[in-house]
Amino acid sequence: MPLTDLTLAQCLALRPDLDEPADLDRFWTRTLDEARACDTRPRYAPVDTGLTQVTTYDATVPGHDGHPVSGWLHLPAGRPQPLGCIVEFLGYGRGRGLPHENLLWANAGYAHFIMDTRGQGWSTAGGDTTDTATLGGTVPGFLTRGVDHPQHHYYRRVFTDAVRCVDAVRDHPAVDPDRIVVTGISQGGGIALAVAALAQGLAGVMPDVPFLCDIRRAARISATSPYTEIAEYLRLHRDRTDTVFRTLSYVDAALLASRATAPALFSIAMMDDICPPSTCFAAYHRYAGRKDLRVYEFNGHEGGQGHHRREQLSWVRDLLAAGKPTGAHPPHAPQLA
Repeated sequence: MPLTDLTLAQCLALRPDLDEPADLDRFWTRTLDEARACDTRPRYAPVDTGLTQVTTYDATVPGHDGHPVSGWLHLPAGRPQPLGCIVEFLGYGRGRGLPHENLLWANAGYAHFIMDTRGQGWSTAGGDTTDTATLGGTVPGFLTRGVDHPQHHYYRRVFTDAVRCVDAVRDHPAVDPDRIVVTGISQGGGIALAVAALAQGLAGVMPDVPFLCDIRRAARISATSPYTEIAEYLRLHRDRTDTVFRTLSYVDAALLASRATAPALFSIAMMDDICPPSTCFAAYHRYAGRKDLRVYEFNGHEGGQGHHRREQLSWVRDLLAAGKPTGAHPPHAPQLA
């Protein structure tokens, strides 16, 4: 697969000037204050998976507007509590799946919460999270749902769900509230960056090949779904370009990254034709906390896969063993993989 975007040297030098809404912080403060006003408590029901070394709970968390959001909470059996916790957000079109499918972090000795993404994916175990809004005038997909106004946009609800899931695990008796790390691949990476900006007191964040970064540029250069949803919408609605990109700026993870200070481990793939590397670098360069980077020079959107999971396991172990650094620090030199 050839390069489809800028070279690594160009990406390392890139400092895009992004249009930031003047009320971005007020918008998200108001949104989260409204969500946290809900007095519904999270619920955890034990699940019989047939496994003996991991205990799993079917979680229901009040998300945006108090709407129930499903998830799995995995706890390693026999480990002393409270535990460090990995909160994971999923890729585009994926739901939480089956309770026994994703056990890496629990096997490494951490609590692991997997958030179901509203309106996406499925689970034969039931408990799928539906979307609360019915919005017309969109092309297939999620990027243009409610794109007429920031208040209506789909990812406003998803980001709020994600922050509320972090709130929920922080209050769980099995979890150490000072040792929570958020992570995700693609869409999940963009959500993780947003949560790192919007949730206080995280120990770390691991965004992999993140989606939803420098969205205007991505819509212009990506020839692959999901970003093509924006171009398809604007091909039909030629007079709405300014409105669309103003709305999307409120959920642009590259803009929100400048508010995030937890230590971060990014991964970026230079032959990624779904989340162009220049857009991922926009988030990396704007990230305000201490940050490490792994660059997969000859990989596409699959990124580092198992090789990067090994990097993450070592990074989280060292991070949580050393305690939680705070504040902004210069980036470490990127490592090519």
